[in-house]
Amino acid sequence: VHLIRLFDPSLEVEIVPITTKGDRILDLPLPKVGDKGLFTKEIEKELLAGNIDLAVHSLKDLPTELPQGLTIAAYTQRDCPWDALVSRDGKKLKELPPGATVGTSSLRRKVQIKRIRPDLEVKDIRGNVDTRLRKLEEGLYDAVVLAQSSLERLGLDNKITEVLDYFIPAVGQGIIAVETREEDGELIEFLKESVNEPSSEAEALAEREFLKTLGGGCHIPIGALAVVNYDGSMAIEGFISDPEGEKFFKAKAEGHARHARQLGRELAQKLLKMGADKLL
Repeated sequence: VHLIRLFDPSLEVEIVPITTKGDRILDLPLPKVGDKGLFTKEIEKELLAGNIDLAVHSLKDLPTELPQGLTIAAYTQRDCPWDALVSRDGKKLKELPPGATVGTSSLRRKVQIKRIRPDLEVKDIRGNVDTRLRKLEEGLYDAVVLAQSSLERLGLDNKITEVLDYFIPAVGQGIIAVETREEDGELIEFLKESVNEPSSEAEALAEREFLKTLGGGCHIPIGALAVVNYDGSMAIEGFISDPEGEKFFKAKAEGHARHARQLGRELAQKLLKMGADKLL
């Protein structure tokens, strides 16, 4: 909304809050709640019904297959894509005492934690950022892992103990996607001019094509990060694993940002040839 108003201060923008299934069911791990669209279906329903004109999503929550008639019109400038550790005693991941409890609802994060610290106990945690931090302070966990971007957007970056920049993040992490109806050509054009950031778009396209090619959901640990350089070159690194981290496949692909989708497919195919097809 801020970007839209900066571009055209004369526009009136109404914010319509919508609660999704993923927001409501907080007593189950994400893989047990359901699969695709946990945080998006209700919003997309309102979009298709014409009750709202555009939907704002955290890109990592948006399935690679959109409902018929909808499209992603814009991708915002990417914030930091990394995961971040917040610990009660100010200890980094490698410094936590043996058997310490780390909270995360993500299989992707769990696998990467256990590969570094198999002695830690990784427990599910649900709720918004404030709820998770409160559970940490109450002593239910010794540390929690959250997206760095979500903490920064809420002005809580002072809570970060360690930026886990050696983890591979979720596809699209740090990017906000703006979804619209395909028929709204004038609005799409406006969003391309006012909100869309081409490098973020290329990174998103590569990562989402990687995920789409693998066909992964929230039942299997998958991560990817694409980076566009100043000269237009792009590198994308990704992994897929079994839920316990015993079979872990990681690879990288490089090329130009104009071939973003192709690079995403290439990376996925590399992992499949390495044996990842057996996990799917």
